[in-house]
Amino acid sequence: MVRSGEEPKPAGRATDGTGPARPRERFLQGESVETGVRTSILNSWQRCRSLGLSPDEADLPYREDFDPGGRIVRAAVPVLDRLQSTFSGSKVNISVADANGTVLLRRFGDPAMARDLPAIQRVPGFVFAEQVAGTNGIGLALAERQLIRVHGAEHFAERAQQSACVALPVRDPLSGRIEGVLCFGYPRGFDRPALAAAIRRAAEVIERRLLGQSSAHERALLRAYLATGAEAAAGLRGGLATGVSAHEFHPRDQAILKEKAAELISRAQRAAVDVTLPDGRRVTLVSRPVTSASGVQGVAIEAVPHDESPVSGSLLLPHQVDELPGLAAVPAAPLAARPSITLPSGHPAAVPGPVLAADGDRGPAGPGEAVTADGGRGSAASGGADGGRGPAGAGGALAAGPGGTAAVDGGRDAGDERAEAPFPARGLVMLGEPHVGAYALAARRRLELLSEASARIGTTLDVRRTAEELAETAVPRLADFVTIDLPDAVLRGEESADPLADLRRTVLHGVREGLPFTPAGKRIDFGPTSPQLRCLNTGEAVLEPDLKAAAGWLVQDPEHTARLLAHVHSLIAVPLLARGVLLGIASFYRAGSSFGDDDCSLAQELATRAALSIDNARRYTHERTMVLALQRRLLPHGLPDQDAVEVAHRYLPAESDVGGDWYDVIPLSGARVGLLVGDVVGHGMLSAATMGRLRTAARSFAELDFPPDEVLVHLDNLVGRLDREDPDGKGAGVIGATCLYAVYDPAAQRCLMARAGHPPPALVHPDGTVTYPDLPAGPPLGLGGLPFDAVEVDLPEGSQLVLYTDGLIEDRDRDVDMVLEQLRTALAHPERAPEDTCQAVLDTVAPAHPHDDIALLVARVHALDADRIAAWELPADPAVVGEVRADAMRRLTEWGLEETAFAAELILSELITNAIRHGAAPIRVRLLYGHALICEVSDASNTAPHLRRAASTDEGGRGLFLVAQLSRSWGTRYLPEGKVIWAECGLDAA
Repeated sequence: MVRSGEEPKPAGRATDGTGPARPRERFLQGESVETGVRTSILNSWQRCRSLGLSPDEADLPYREDFDPGGRIVRAAVPVLDRLQSTFSGSKVNISVADANGTVLLRRFGDPAMARDLPAIQRVPGFVFAEQVAGTNGIGLALAERQLIRVHGAEHFAERAQQSACVALPVRDPLSGRIEGVLCFGYPRGFDRPALAAAIRRAAEVIERRLLGQSSAHERALLRAYLATGAEAAAGLRGGLATGVSAHEFHPRDQAILKEKAAELISRAQRAAVDVTLPDGRRVTLVSRPVTSASGVQGVAIEAVPHDESPVSGSLLLPHQVDELPGLAAVPAAPLAARPSITLPSGHPAAVPGPVLAADGDRGPAGPGEAVTADGGRGSAASGGADGGRGPAGAGGALAAGPGGTAAVDGGRDAGDERAEAPFPARGLVMLGEPHVGAYALAARRRLELLSEASARIGTTLDVRRTAEELAETAVPRLADFVTIDLPDAVLRGEESADPLADLRRTVLHGVREGLPFTPAGKRIDFGPTSPQLRCLNTGEAVLEPDLKAAAGWLVQDPEHTARLLAHVHSLIAVPLLARGVLLGIASFYRAGSSFGDDDCSLAQELATRAALSIDNARRYTHERTMVLALQRRLLPHGLPDQDAVEVAHRYLPAESDVGGDWYDVIPLSGARVGLLVGDVVGHGMLSAATMGRLRTAARSFAELDFPPDEVLVHLDNLVGRLDREDPDGKGAGVIGATCLYAVYDPAAQRCLMARAGHPPPALVHPDGTVTYPDLPAGPPLGLGGLPFDAVEVDLPEGSQLVLYTDGLIEDRDRDVDMVLEQLRTALAHPERAPEDTCQAVLDTVAPAHPHDDIALLVARVHALDADRIAAWELPADPAVVGEVRADAMRRLTEWGLEETAFAAELILSELITNAIRHGAAPIRVRLLYGHALICEVSDASNTAPHLRRAASTDEGGRGLFLVAQLSRSWGTRYLPEGKVIWAECGLDAA
């Protein structure tokens, strides 16, 4: 048996063995005790107080219904006799209690010690359970299910203050259940380190004797089967049946038959099952009862090929069983212990040393030797009709089945056969006790559950979904109901500073609904004595086999727990710990039978695996949240004020990771607007940061009034420079990006577009026709040295221009051409507003689980009314400046912009005069009236004016300074031939 170590003692404990007397007094007075007391002792004190126990209570209850000849008594008597001889003359008393805390046996090193005890404690039957006796060795060993020491004042009762004890649970090696407790009591000053080693050795011997009792039953069943074998052998010879050779069965087939045989044994019913082997042959496995002379009942499994009929009178086939039910209610078996007398490496029974046989004889047992129930010894690898067994695999070996089943070979020594050996004569496959076979079957199914958990838990990087996977894996094969409580911080991807302060019911899953559990989404508060809080304090799973007797669980919320007790019986509380971080609590409930220690180990293993997956998901969520926050922060917030287009946009991050998609709407001179969509290759923080740099650079290039193809050239150079600046110098962080840039002019109703490796835009015409303009793809940004081509298209009033990134149309499960047709269908509704169009596209075209980011920009174009445009062409003659200025003032008056006229008049005078003096014909003047008044003067010269500060003695140089002061913004836009000087005046004054 594998045992956990004893809890370390706290610093500062009294060296004389009295224990923490002062903390105990403070606790009894109702004060808070946080240091100086071991966690297990403090938890026990709290449970005692919640039960209303009094420390000065003198009497212990007595039970008359205990079994004086039970298994634990028969196994422990010779061991206690030996211990009494070992401690002869000392002040040590040795006790054995059953699983309820009732003392069944007691021995004294000094017989005079018995005279100092109350009369009721000198005979078997008094109870030392924690619920009635308070904190003590026997009761605490049952509660903590491990080696326990209790010193002086650590006892809750006053009567035990002068004593100390060490106690250890004793388990059945087959079932893993606690059969009882072995306890050494002694004066508080007698504490010796050797006592812990001595009690471990003694408990191991008792456990070996319990195993010997089970093996004696199995040998009796084997003898009974052999004794009745004559009638069954009448028609069976040379193999499984007449004319059939056992060598025809491949080892793989043998394993299949033995696995099914183990299930039949666990059913304890007379039945028959047809088994189809991989080669197509069919074999009928027949189970029939066997009873030994001493009354031990078992089941024998025999194999009959499907093409042979059982001999009359030898086998009975009353009914066919197609499905074997689950064994959720079967008591737990230890995962580490194989249900065979062949002991695993490291098992206490296989360790050399003095052992006790059932008859009390003592003698050395070598490694690998088993101690028989009658005192004899045999090799653990030997077998045959004398009860020896061979190695057992997951489904049991040929000579030994799960849970201590045996097979015979006509009386030969079956233990010498290998796993590849044929089935013995008479067709016996397995033989064993049903409850032992059930332990083996349950153990195998627990191993299968662990294997399944590896594949089912952690399939996503979602904290909540991972918790749900843990619950779905455990129900119903381990528990009937599972609740998982996680702190809010963990759900957000962070570490919780105080997990108990913000626990929230995250998952509630069970075999049925409607039970009075706290529903998902509600806050959870656990009481100070609850098993959940105990598991958090210790960092280990806490098992409550019977919730009706679990005082700490009952008192935390009596009304709520009373309602739950009508539906649940047993509880395992497991902390979700990963990498030293507490992530939450998983609680496993069972409605019918009780959980065992092996169930507790299994629950902790499942929780540990789930906790690692939850922590991975939490870390991923934290990183994704940071990247997504950065990504959204770097995207535009709100839309600029402009008249050219009506815009709607969407950004949808990928499920797995955040990429570097972006969009932008850029107001340009001349009432134009720039529409930009881009995508940085890759995902994560680097892509998001790179996206921010590229978007800022693209906006800057666009505001310089570069045409789309030149903007892409500048971005291409920038991306190449970023690659060359890679600190690794090995190209590990090579940056790539795609981009589409379009400039729409509402005055001309034309759009100039260029793209760099980006998907083409969709154009929705006013009549509902959807086209994809034939726009040269261009190379992705970062390749360098390759040109980009711009294409100009007409966009009538009411048309919609749809720009998007490849995450919308590219998906591993869909064809791009089909997706583009779906997009065409979704866009064929010109009457929709851009917002509705965005939503329709995401609902019908976007993948349900996007693997890449999606950026979507829908722009409905508007035309600038002709009566809001005023244009003049004039010769390079200063005399015409006054005439144009007067015409412009009249037009401003018509537009109702008298308040703006003064500033516009000065701006036009300066710009026209500069064009005549420094430019070249033809000279054109244009006024655009939209959300602002735009004054434009163009000429055929490429010389741009520059703002400068004029000295007090200069005669000129102040014109552009006045323009800059009177306008909101001004600048120069270059044309294929010449330039445009523009200034924008606000309409606030108007």
